[in-house]
Amino acid sequence: MDLGLNGKIAIVTGASKGIGLAVTTALASEGVHVIAASRSSSPALDALVEAGSVTFVPVDLTEADAPAALISAARSRGGLDILVNNVGAVSLRFDGFLAIDDAAWQRTLDLCFLTMVRMTRAAIPELIARGRGTVVTIGSVNAFLPDPGVIDYSAAKSAVWNLSKSLSKEYGPQGIRFNSISPGPVATDLWLGDSGVAATAAAQMGVDFATARDRVVAGQGGFSTGRFTEPAEVADLVLVLAGERAGNVTGADFLIDGGLIKTL
Repeated sequence: MDLGLNGKIAIVTGASKGIGLAVTTALASEGVHVIAASRSSSPALDALVEAGSVTFVPVDLTEADAPAALISAARSRGGLDILVNNVGAVSLRFDGFLAIDDAAWQRTLDLCFLTMVRMTRAAIPELIARGRGTVVTIGSVNAFLPDPGVIDYSAAKSAVWNLSKSLSKEYGPQGIRFNSISPGPVATDLWLGDSGVAATAAAQMGVDFATARDRVVAGQGGFSTGRFTEPAEVADLVLVLAGERAGNVTGADFLIDGGLIKTL
């Protein structure tokens, strides 16, 4: 199926690993030139750069001037057609709400929400100049599954979803589509790495890694599929939303969670 992506230019944030790397790889395979943003690169990202399908720009998206460097890189390739907001991280809050001070809240909001705000604000004029464009933002199932253990992250991701919907209303008449994706737990280092969520939870609960991982799969009523989502599955959804085949889809959020959410 031709998604109408060949020849487009995209910016992907948090592109060196996990979902961001999968999205970068998938877009490049469709003929998109990707401006890949991350604090540091990775061997897999380096390979894509060597192949000529990716330009790596080392940036810290929590810094206010970072988006300008990415926009400049996109302009040098001819403009911008697609923005994928992906950067983010989560910290487990075992000590509860009262233990989360203002500095911790600010760190979470900076990384999980304000990075989207700044990057999207910088991208919109470029998309308008092209006459059309798409913005896909990676949110989280926690946007509508509040969890005290990740309470600040949940609040930030709710804001991401709300902003994406609002922007779809404001800029729809100018040909720009805004959609978000809400993954449940994904098989990335964020969840399954040595210092990821499962390992952190295992240490807190006094169990081994496999037990903690299996409790995640069984938690909240369990995954209907019995497994974590793969990064490439999230990336495939990004391709559809970024492509021309989804040309009248905007202001929507797409859940990909293995059936974790049991309600309508």
